[in-house]
Amino acid sequence: MTQEQDRTTRYAEGSLTLTGTVMLGTGVMIGAGIFALTGQMAEMAGVLFPLAFLAAAVIVSFSAYSYIKISNAYPSAGGIGMYLYKAYGDRLPTAFNALLMYFSMVIAQSFLARTFGAYTMQLFGGDDSGYMVPVLGVALILTAFVINLLGNRSIQRVAGLIGILKISGILIFGLVGISLVDDLAINFSFQGESGIVGNFLGATALGILAFKGFTTITNSGSEIINPRRNVGRAIIISIAACVVIYTLVGFTVAGNLSLSEIIATRDYSLAAAARPALGEYGVWFTVAIAMMATAGGIIASIFAVSRMLAMLSEMKLVPHSHFGMPGSVQKHTLVYTVVLGLLLTAFFDLSRIAALGIIFYLVMDIALQWGVLRYLLNDIQAKRWVPVTAIILNLLVLGGFIWVKLNSDPFVIGVAVVAMVLIAISELIFLRSMSTKKTEHEGKTHKHH
Repeated sequence: MTQEQDRTTRYAEGSLTLTGTVMLGTGVMIGAGIFALTGQMAEMAGVLFPLAFLAAAVIVSFSAYSYIKISNAYPSAGGIGMYLYKAYGDRLPTAFNALLMYFSMVIAQSFLARTFGAYTMQLFGGDDSGYMVPVLGVALILTAFVINLLGNRSIQRVAGLIGILKISGILIFGLVGISLVDDLAINFSFQGESGIVGNFLGATALGILAFKGFTTITNSGSEIINPRRNVGRAIIISIAACVVIYTLVGFTVAGNLSLSEIIATRDYSLAAAARPALGEYGVWFTVAIAMMATAGGIIASIFAVSRMLAMLSEMKLVPHSHFGMPGSVQKHTLVYTVVLGLLLTAFFDLSRIAALGIIFYLVMDIALQWGVLRYLLNDIQAKRWVPVTAIILNLLVLGGFIWVKLNSDPFVIGVAVVAMVLIAISELIFLRSMSTKKTEHEGKTHKHH
């Protein structure tokens, strides 16, 4: 086999079962959704945060409709990158929004890694120095990288085992915790700096970050057994499972901690909630679940996002360099994904990582829903009112989230805007250069003939 052949992207068709795919999807969703976002959502919406999780589930369900319809028509290992291509072709909207999704998924990895470090340090009384959380996060990403190098079946086995253990553990935590709660009443009088509506919308946006892991399923498209049937089923099962789990855990935390305690322990609120409900053994049990959940989430996320970037490289929508590395493009994108995740984990805190992730994701999702509405409606046999509703709801929560952050942390909004402008300019330059090269090549070919 030549070196050029060796660099081609390889996808192991039929290597992922429905169960394995669900575990990959829930692996990303549950890892991010409960263990760190609970505290951040409570900081925005007060004790209304369990309802914000439910509101996020409703919005994600409308959005997921389009992903399921497109995956049924065009199953692909490129997932969202290919979906955008079907809508917009090889133009700037495809490349720009696909990269937003790519970066939001890499950000999710860093979010999971930081969460892993924050919970692990609860076994040692916390991290007063501030150094051990990123160190542990970096170590976890490197471990996930090694597992991803072993191939699809190894990833599926590891993700499956971790998935079973963590879902069982979280359900035990939720059921036992909620049985010990004396009062499940919710106080609707909370108002933050941006008012109750603005804060609730902002918290709902963060809640979407807890569900958006379903998109990793689409990136496994052509590798799933019977993808036209199983991609949609895996998405529905994953979202439904997370709704049940998030509801249980949200009310457990709200019932065992005061609002001020949830906010003070926002990076490890489940471990804090376990102490009054279940004692020190409960804390150890919760930390163990958190470590498994975040580890499984990173393994699944790296698997999916590296495949998406490989597909974009193959489609000539993003620049690619081997940097002297051997092996296929797929291996290279795995390396790029891990390196970027390591940098974010080392230098960004949890709240800012989450903010960047949800802004990028919502902008991309609005673009995809518009692409379905404008270009793909008849091809995928979708009902018009569903993507219309998804766009309206996404704009509503995105506006609420930006308003809250402009009041509390305008710097992160500035970073998001600058990053999107740089991505757009870079992609515009790259696509124009590719178009020029293509024109020159066609001219030389015509002259030769």
